Amino acid sequence: MAQTYKMALGDAAGGTQWELGTKFTELLAEKTGGKAKVDLFPNGQLGNEQDTVNDAAIGLLDFSVLAINNVTPFSPTVGLLTMPYVIQSPEDAKALTQGKIGQELVDNTLRDAGVRIIGWAYSGFRVLTNSKRPIESPKDLKGLVIRVPRNEIMIASYQAWGVNPTPMAWSETFTGLQQGVVDGQDNPYITVSAMKFNEVQKYVTNLRYIFSLEPLIISESVFQQQTPEMQKAILEASKEATAYSYDYLLATEDNIKKDLAAKGMVFTDPANNEKEWIEKVTTAVWPKFYASIGGKDKLDTALTVLGR
Repeated sequence: MAQTYKMALGDAAGGTQWELGTKFTELLAEKTGGKAKVDLFPNGQLGNEQDTVNDAAIGLLDFSVLAINNVTPFSPTVGLLTMPYVIQSPEDAKALTQGKIGQELVDNTLRDAGVRIIGWAYSGFRVLTNSKRPIESPKDLKGLVIRVPRNEIMIASYQAWGVNPTPMAWSETFTGLQQGVVDGQDNPYITVSAMKFNEVQKYVTNLRYIFSLEPLIISESVFQQQTPEMQKAILEASKEATAYSYDYLLATEDNIKKDLAAKGMVFTDPANNEKEWIEKVTTAVWPKFYASIGGKDKLDTALTVLGR
């Protein structure tokens, strides 16, 4: 008889979390000859993303795919991956998550939170959208109300650019934009498209300040209850699903941009290759978070790995 596992997804079906989850499910069934089945629960059906970390930690939930910033409260060193402008290309994201630094963060999360990161969804850069005007430099943000998640690093970034952002729950964001409570938000193209933000936002600024990463976690207590064969199948399936997610992003993002442009969105590149945006956050934001990520040397090591 097949063993059935539950997997929580924060996002709706159709985004990168869904792609990673469905690919993992297919691969696990294949590798176990149908002995393992995974039921997916998208759109926060099993609770918000931080709740799923708690539930996995105590063995109430098997798997979850969630935004990296929702792991950070449980294991602060993972915040290294959300430091603005550390990751500046998809290749950078892959190098950090799949190399030695990624392994150290996996070990820390296991120790701190009781969950094991076994895979990654790559969702692309969080671009800034708004309903008012094209934004090229930080001064253009003046007077705009920007929604952010309840994430200290992201809040500090906008403050460094001269605005006080509005923390707002993800479930309230579309309505907030629609009703004009907030003027803008930032998310990857794939999310902008899946959430139909083009219906309530017109302007897009191609920022690269944060690359969205969404780890696939398994409850460590659940993992330890599996046979060695099942553990091996789970780890292999998640590794292959991670490779698939990376290729999926590279293959689909350009088409998504074209589709959003056809639907009336207007694209702007930041002035001077983002120089002013980068300078403001690296001088004001980075030092504030050295302690939480485990020291300045952790950031220096990451930058060295990325050749900077």
